[in-house]
Amino acid sequence: MRWKNRTILTILLILALVTLGGCERAQLEKVSADGTILAFGDSLTLGVGATAATSYPSILAQLCDRPVVNGGVSGETTTLGAKRLPQLLDKIQPELLLLLEGGNDILRNTDPAQIKHNLATMIEYAQSMGIQVVLIAVPEKNLFSSQALFYSELADNYHLVLIDDLIADLLRTPTYKSDAIHFNAQGYRVLAEQIYSVLKEHGALP
Repeated sequence: MRWKNRTILTILLILALVTLGGCERAQLEKVSADGTILAFGDSLTLGVGATAATSYPSILAQLCDRPVVNGGVSGETTTLGAKRLPQLLDKIQPELLLLLEGGNDILRNTDPAQIKHNLATMIEYAQSMGIQVVLIAVPEKNLFSSQALFYSELADNYHLVLIDDLIADLLRTPTYKSDAIHFNAQGYRVLAEQIYSVLKEHGALP
């Protein structure tokens, strides 16, 4: 009986170690000193509610001392983004893609499965080119909600670094907002600073 108990405990320990190993956070390769980062998304990337100089990609470029291309288009859905991204990636050849999209789909009550599919298409295309992807989650259509569930699922499926509740937290802070769904210059600065911290934490920046 003791032998059986020990065997069971050993098996459980092995399973626990395997599970912990599978939960290890994704890491990023360092973006080279002259490597480009592409910030891709909708109006939150473009910087609606502030100026181009105070958009999060502009602030991030100052923080990381690397070129950050602002690939934001106001009002874009993931369906349109999935069509636009390949050409932009081919043109810019970034080392890292910051993917922040899905908010307009959520506001329009698009089927979550369709949003997830579109985002997966973008992620797969980037990864097929050897481009690293950091996924930035958007909250569900509820002031008190956190990220929509499919962002975590995508991060797990594609082993991505996920910035999960940052957008939701900022949108719950009135002093960071220019309107109900956009940030002001202060909000975009905080967004850029937090993204910068995540990139450093996961090895993309020194």
